[in-house]
Amino acid sequence: MDIRTDHPTPPGTLVAAFFGYLVSTISALVGAGLLLGYRDELAQALRTASAGSSSAHLTEDQIQRSATFGQAVGIGVLVVLAVLYLFLSFRLKAGRNRARIVLTIVTLLQVASLVATSGTAVNYVSTAVSVLALVLSYLPASNTYIARVKHARAG
Repeated sequence: MDIRTDHPTPPGTLVAAFFGYLVSTISALVGAGLLLGYRDELAQALRTASAGSSSAHLTEDQIQRSATFGQAVGIGVLVVLAVLYLFLSFRLKAGRNRARIVLTIVTLLQVASLVATSGTAVNYVSTAVSVLALVLSYLPASNTYIARVKHARAG
C-alpha cells in the first residue's frame, strides 16, 4: 500500500532553521530564568536612583515592589516572545512564507536590541542562533520548498 501526501517534505535547511529557532527560544527562556536572580541588583539600582534624585525618594517597600514588577514585566515579555517564536517556527517548518518574514523582522529587532544595549552571554548566543536560523531559512532549498508549498496551497 502506497500512501502519498500532497505536502512536500521540508528540506534539511528548513528543518535546521526550525531547530535553530527552538534553541533560540530555549535560550531566551533560560535568560528569563536568570532574570530571577537579578532582583537584588534591580533593587540596588532603584535605591541608587532614588538617593540621587532630589524629587523622588522611594521607601524600601516601594523599591522591593518596583524590583518585583520589573522582573515580572521582563519575564512576561520573554515568555510572550518565546510563544511567538514557537508558533512562527512551526509555521516556518510548514512552509509558510509569512512566518519567515515575521521571524526575519523579530530577529532583526533582536539584533538591534543587542547592539543598542549590553547583553548577557545568553543574549548573544540566542541572537547568534536566530541569525543562523534566519540565514538557513533563506537558502535556495528553503526557498524552493516554500514556493512549492505556496503553489500546492493555491492549486
